[in-house]
Amino acid sequence: MSVGIDDGWGREPDPEVLRTEISIERPRKVITKNSSPDLSFDRSINPYRGCEHGCIYCFARPSHAYLGLSPGLDFETKLIARPDAAELLARELSAKRYVPKVIAIGTNTDPYQPIEKEYKIMRSVLEVLEEFGHPVAIVTKGSLIERDIDILSRLAQRSLVRVGISVTSLDPRFSRKAEPRVPIPARRLQVIKRLSEAGVDVRVMASPMIPGLTDHELEAILEAGRYAGASSASMIPLRLPLEVSGLFQEWLAEHFPDRAAAVMSRIRQMHDGQDYDAKFGHRMTGSGHHAMLLRQRFKLACRKLGLEERRPPLDCNQFRVPHQKGDQLDLF
Repeated sequence: MSVGIDDGWGREPDPEVLRTEISIERPRKVITKNSSPDLSFDRSINPYRGCEHGCIYCFARPSHAYLGLSPGLDFETKLIARPDAAELLARELSAKRYVPKVIAIGTNTDPYQPIEKEYKIMRSVLEVLEEFGHPVAIVTKGSLIERDIDILSRLAQRSLVRVGISVTSLDPRFSRKAEPRVPIPARRLQVIKRLSEAGVDVRVMASPMIPGLTDHELEAILEAGRYAGASSASMIPLRLPLEVSGLFQEWLAEHFPDRAAAVMSRIRQMHDGQDYDAKFGHRMTGSGHHAMLLRQRFKLACRKLGLEERRPPLDCNQFRVPHQKGDQLDLF
């Protein structure tokens, strides 16, 4: 399937021309389990490691250090693809003891980053999930998701999919600095519109909220998302785990030297005086006066915009292991 992708930047060149290296990984399993009380899901799939989008604030950057690569430039340019993901997924879903629950995709690195156009791993994964009748929740910033509207709309008709679109800022100048190879903010709103028009339940994700840089845009982002067709919303304050803190502070000093100290001060006030506090129940929300005010603003805006309604759960009851060639079919 050949598809042209418009990221909204027109003829403007990338701020940096980076050469991307792709390595192939063939893991034994593709479903990753977690037991975090902060997360609404217990399993996920990552078609890729690393991300071309280059978001300076990405909390997933330290995962590259576990591979012996840098969380900085290597994370953006030395990518790892898992082309066998769909085959492995089908095998895992076919296991006799498998119990279906929503699979989250895009919670670490973006499944619709540019290399997906060539590798099509995410599309093949969706094809397997559709065949098995398995629910999936997707998070992305990539406009390439529009390529898969055919599958997503069919899954939506069966209450098997939800999509979250991340909109960090409505300002394209800020976006170009902070997330250099992500579609322009207006383009992401267009993605929300196209998905919602296709019947897909879409959540606008005002994340991460960066105190002193983007938090003043919270209500405007939610309103723009609602106008585009989002039916729900979420918000998470900026997280700076491990090496991300140093990378972010270097970026901050370069692009916003007049505000760098104030921004870091506000961040630390929201994390008990630290750059980041990883405690469960805290890391996704922050604490203190500023975090509380941000949550209150979010709740009020969602109430006014009709974004606070809890969505019905995705349907796990349609899950069936499809018959394979050679299987004995049921008589009745």
